[in-house]
Amino acid sequence: MKLQVARVGKPHGIRGELTVQLFTDDPEARFAPGAVLETEPATAGPLTVTSARWNKQILVVGFSEVRDRNRAEELRGTTLFVETSEEEVEDDSEGWYEHDLQALKAKVDGETIGEVTALITGTAQDLLVITRTDGAEVLVPFVEEIVPEVDVEAGHIILTPPPGLLDLSDAATETGTDSETQA
Repeated sequence: MKLQVARVGKPHGIRGELTVQLFTDDPEARFAPGAVLETEPATAGPLTVTSARWNKQILVVGFSEVRDRNRAEELRGTTLFVETSEEEVEDDSEGWYEHDLQALKAKVDGETIGEVTALITGTAQDLLVITRTDGAEVLVPFVEEIVPEVDVEAGHIILTPPPGLLDLSDAATETGTDSETQA
Protein backbone atom coordinates (compact mmCIF):
# COMPACT_ATOMS: atom_id res chain seq x y z
CA MET A 1 0.00 0.00 0.00
CA LYS A 2 1.25 3.50 -0.85
CA LEU A 3 1.30 5.91 2.07
CA GLN A 4 1.58 9.67 1.50
CA VAL A 5 4.44 11.08 3.59
CA ALA A 6 5.05 14.58 2.20
CA ARG A 7 4.52 17.18 -0.49
CA VAL A 8 7.50 18.93 -2.08
CA GLY A 9 7.75 22.64 -1.35
CA LYS A 10 10.25 25.27 -2.41
CA PRO A 11 13.83 24.57 -3.47
CA HIS A 12 16.42 25.34 -0.80
CA GLY A 13 19.72 26.65 -2.10
CA ILE A 14 21.34 25.93 -5.47
CA ARG A 15 22.33 22.28 -5.03
CA GLY A 16 18.86 20.80 -5.53
CA GLU A 17 17.72 20.44 -1.93
CA LEU A 18 13.98 20.75 -1.32
CA THR A 19 11.71 21.67 1.55
CA VAL A 20 8.88 19.25 2.25
CA GLN A 21 5.50 19.57 3.95
CA LEU A 22 5.30 16.50 6.15
CA PHE A 23 2.34 14.12 6.46
CA THR A 24 4.16 11.58 8.63
CA ASP A 25 4.90 11.41 12.32
CA ASP A 26 8.21 9.61 11.66
CA PRO A 27 10.21 11.83 9.28
CA GLU A 28 13.56 10.49 10.49
CA ALA A 29 12.66 6.98 9.28
CA ARG A 30 10.79 8.00 6.13
CA PHE A 31 13.59 10.33 4.97
CA ALA A 32 16.61 8.32 6.08
CA PRO A 33 19.46 8.29 3.53
CA GLY A 34 18.82 5.50 1.03
CA ALA A 35 15.02 5.58 1.39
CA VAL A 36 13.26 5.38 -1.97
CA LEU A 37 10.08 7.44 -2.38
CA GLU A 38 7.46 7.05 -5.07
CA THR A 39 5.99 10.20 -6.58
CA GLU A 40 2.76 11.57 -7.93
CA PRO A 41 3.04 12.34 -10.76
CA ALA A 42 4.91 9.09 -11.30
CA THR A 43 7.10 10.65 -14.00
CA ALA A 44 8.85 12.73 -11.30
CA GLY A 45 10.41 9.72 -9.57
CA PRO A 46 11.19 7.49 -7.87
CA LEU A 47 13.48 9.59 -5.69
CA THR A 48 16.29 8.32 -3.45
CA VAL A 49 17.04 10.29 -0.27
CA THR A 50 20.69 11.32 0.13
CA SER A 51 20.27 13.73 3.03
CA ALA A 52 17.66 15.17 5.37
CA ARG A 53 18.17 17.95 7.89
CA TRP A 54 16.09 20.39 9.84
CA ASN A 55 16.31 24.11 9.05
CA LYS A 56 14.38 25.72 11.90
CA GLN A 57 11.13 23.70 11.79
CA ILE A 58 11.30 22.75 8.11
CA LEU A 59 12.73 19.49 6.79
CA VAL A 60 15.18 20.01 3.91
CA VAL A 61 15.78 16.89 1.81
CA GLY A 62 18.36 16.03 -0.84
CA PHE A 63 17.72 13.39 -3.51
CA SER A 64 20.30 11.68 -5.71
CA GLU A 65 18.16 12.41 -8.80
CA VAL A 66 18.02 16.17 -8.07
CA ARG A 67 21.34 17.98 -8.54
CA ASP A 68 20.37 21.61 -9.14
CA ARG A 69 17.77 24.24 -8.31
CA ASN A 70 16.11 24.00 -11.75
CA ARG A 71 15.31 20.30 -11.28
CA ALA A 72 14.20 21.02 -7.71
CA GLU A 73 11.81 23.69 -8.96
CA GLU A 74 10.25 21.18 -11.40
CA LEU A 75 9.34 18.93 -8.45
CA ARG A 76 7.47 21.63 -6.53
CA GLY A 77 4.04 20.30 -5.54
CA THR A 78 4.98 16.65 -6.15
CA THR A 79 3.48 14.24 -3.61
CA LEU A 80 5.85 11.71 -2.02
CA PHE A 81 4.84 8.19 -0.99
CA VAL A 82 6.42 5.17 0.68
CA GLU A 83 5.43 1.58 0.10
CA THR A 84 4.19 0.05 3.35
CA SER A 85 2.38 -3.06 4.49
CA GLU A 86 -1.30 -3.16 5.47
CA GLU A 87 -0.26 -4.41 8.92
CA GLU A 88 1.91 -1.35 9.53
CA VAL A 89 -0.99 0.96 8.66
CA GLU A 90 -3.48 -1.02 10.78
CA ASP A 91 -1.10 -0.93 13.78
CA ASP A 92 -1.35 2.86 13.88
CA SER A 93 -4.52 3.22 15.96
CA GLU A 94 -3.61 6.65 17.33
CA GLY A 95 -4.24 8.66 14.18
CA TRP A 96 -5.54 8.90 10.66
CA TYR A 97 -3.94 9.48 7.32
CA GLU A 98 -5.17 12.17 4.96
CA HIS A 99 -6.53 9.58 2.53
CA ASP A 100 -8.61 8.08 5.39
CA LEU A 101 -10.26 11.43 6.12
CA GLN A 102 -10.98 12.66 2.60
CA ALA A 103 -14.64 12.37 1.55
CA LEU A 104 -15.89 11.64 5.08
CA LYS A 105 -19.22 13.32 5.73
CA ALA A 106 -19.06 16.05 8.38
CA LYS A 107 -22.03 15.95 10.75
CA VAL A 108 -23.29 18.36 13.40
CA ASP A 109 -26.18 17.19 15.60
CA GLY A 110 -26.86 14.31 13.18
CA GLU A 111 -27.14 16.59 10.13
CA THR A 112 -24.60 16.40 7.29
CA ILE A 113 -23.14 19.86 6.77
CA GLY A 114 -20.47 18.93 4.21
CA GLU A 115 -17.50 16.66 3.66
CA VAL A 116 -13.79 16.61 4.42
CA THR A 117 -11.83 17.59 1.31
CA ALA A 118 -8.31 18.02 2.71
CA LEU A 119 -6.08 18.02 5.76
CA ILE A 120 -3.66 20.87 6.39
CA THR A 121 -0.87 19.85 8.74
CA GLY A 122 0.57 22.48 11.00
CA THR A 123 3.09 22.78 13.79
CA ALA A 124 0.52 23.85 16.39
CA GLN A 125 -2.42 21.79 15.14
CA ASP A 126 -3.87 20.27 12.01
CA LEU A 127 -6.88 21.71 10.19
CA LEU A 128 -9.61 19.88 8.32
CA VAL A 129 -10.84 21.55 5.16
CA ILE A 130 -14.58 20.95 5.02
CA THR A 131 -16.55 21.82 1.93
CA ARG A 132 -20.04 22.68 3.11
CA THR A 133 -23.12 21.56 1.22
CA ASP A 134 -23.45 25.12 -0.17
CA GLY A 135 -19.93 24.86 -1.65
CA ALA A 136 -18.18 27.14 0.85
CA GLU A 137 -14.98 25.89 2.48
CA VAL A 138 -14.34 26.18 6.19
CA LEU A 139 -11.23 25.31 8.19
CA VAL A 140 -11.88 23.29 11.33
CA PRO A 141 -9.19 22.70 13.95
CA PHE A 142 -8.61 18.94 14.10
CA VAL A 143 -8.72 18.71 17.89
CA GLU A 144 -10.76 16.34 20.06
CA GLU A 145 -12.90 19.13 21.53
CA ILE A 146 -14.23 20.05 18.07
CA VAL A 147 -13.91 16.68 16.30
CA PRO A 148 -14.72 14.18 19.08
CA GLU A 149 -15.48 11.28 16.73
CA VAL A 150 -13.89 10.03 13.52
CA ASP A 151 -15.58 6.90 12.15
CA VAL A 152 -13.82 5.94 8.93
CA GLU A 153 -15.83 2.72 8.55
CA ALA A 154 -19.15 4.57 8.85
CA GLY A 155 -17.84 7.32 6.56
CA HIS A 156 -18.30 10.34 8.81
CA ILE A 157 -16.89 12.64 11.45
CA ILE A 158 -18.87 14.27 14.23
CA LEU A 159 -18.26 17.95 14.89
CA THR A 160 -19.06 19.97 18.01
CA PRO A 161 -18.03 23.40 16.75
CA PRO A 162 -18.09 26.52 18.88
CA PRO A 163 -20.75 29.04 17.84
CA GLY A 164 -19.89 30.77 14.57
CA LEU A 165 -17.05 28.48 13.45
CA LEU A 166 -18.88 26.95 10.51
CA ASP A 167 -20.57 30.14 9.33
CA LEU A 168 -17.60 32.49 9.28
CA SER A 169 -17.79 32.70 5.50
CA ASP A 170 -21.48 33.70 5.81
CA ALA A 171 -20.45 36.56 8.07
CA ALA A 172 -17.84 37.70 5.55
CA THR A 173 -20.47 37.81 2.81
CA GLU A 174 -22.98 39.67 4.99
CA THR A 175 -20.46 42.34 5.99
CA GLY A 176 -19.18 42.78 2.46
CA THR A 177 -15.66 41.58 3.17
CA ASP A 178 -15.51 38.78 0.64
CA SER A 179 -13.55 39.28 -2.56
CA GLU A 180 -16.65 39.59 -4.75
CA THR A 181 -18.01 42.64 -2.94
CA GLN A 182 -14.73 44.52 -2.66
CA ALA A 183 -14.11 47.01 -5.43
